[in-house]
Amino acid sequence: MTDFISIESIARRYPKAGGGETTIFEDLWFSMNKGEFSCIIGHSGCGKTSVLNMLAGLELPDDGVAVVDGRAIEGPSLDRAVIFQSHALLPWRTVLGNVSYAVSSRWREWSSDKVREQAMRFIELVGLKGSESKKPSELSGGMKQRVGIARALSIEPKILLMDEPFSALDALTRGTLQDEVRRICLDTGQTAFMITHDVDEAIYLADRIVLMTNGPNAMVAEIVENPLPRDRRRIDLHKHPDYYALRNHLIDFLVSRSRSFKDEIPEGYQKRHPPVVRPTAKPTAPGDDNRQVA
Repeated sequence: MTDFISIESIARRYPKAGGGETTIFEDLWFSMNKGEFSCIIGHSGCGKTSVLNMLAGLELPDDGVAVVDGRAIEGPSLDRAVIFQSHALLPWRTVLGNVSYAVSSRWREWSSDKVREQAMRFIELVGLKGSESKKPSELSGGMKQRVGIARALSIEPKILLMDEPFSALDALTRGTLQDEVRRICLDTGQTAFMITHDVDEAIYLADRIVLMTNGPNAMVAEIVENPLPRDRRRIDLHKHPDYYALRNHLIDFLVSRSRSFKDEIPEGYQKRHPPVVRPTAKPTAPGDDNRQVA
C-alpha cells in the first residue's frame, strides 16, 4: 500500500549569528496511512513545529520533500487545514461568518445557501448550534477553539494539522475537545497529524506516535503503534492491560532515551526506516522488554 503522507529525507537548518549553521534535523523519514491519527512528541527544539509547517506548506525543507497523496508539497493549499494553539478567528465575523469564509474560499463556485449549509453542518458537528450568530468576543476560550476546529474541518481537507490546539485550555475543556476531535476523526475517516507534549493526550487520540530525540540534530527514534482498541473510551483507558506499558514507554523516552538515543543508537537502526514498536503488557519472549517490533 502506498503511503498517504510521506516525509522523505527532510532537513531544517538555521544560520548561526557568528557564521555556520545549526541543524535542527536532517534526513528525517516517516509516513502515515490515510485515515490515521498520528501525534509527534519530543522536547522543545527538536523541530516538531517545522515538520508540521512543512506539511502545511508554510515552510519548505532545506533538503528532501514532504508528500501528501502522491504530490510534493510546494506551498499552502486548502487540501491541508491547520489548527494552531490560538484560535485565530476574525473578530468582526460571527461563528457562521468565520466558518463560511473558509468554505467559500474552498469552493468559490458555490452559492451562498450551499456555503451556509456546509458551514452549519460543521458548526453543529462541534456542538455550537445556536451560537452561530455570536462573535468571538461573546465566546469562551473552548468555544473559540471549537470554531477553529469547525472552520478547519469544513473545507474537508486531506489532512488536518494541529499544533497543540488544546494546550491553553483548562483540563475539563481540553478533555471535552479531545473527545470531540476524536469522535469526528473516527466518524469522518479524517487523516490527522498533531503536535503534543501531553503523553496522555497522545495515548487517547493517536493511532501512531512519532518519537523525536532532542535537538539540535534531532532524529526520529521510533514510531510507536498504539496497542489500545481504536474505539477506546477515555473512562476505560487505564483499565486496558497495555495502557501502563504504553504510557511508561513514552515517559521513559521523554525522560531519558530522548537525550541519550543519539549516543546509544541501537544496532540495526536506519533513519529511512525508523523502528515501529508496539508496547505491550507481557513480554513476547524471554528477555523481551515489553515491546513488540512491528
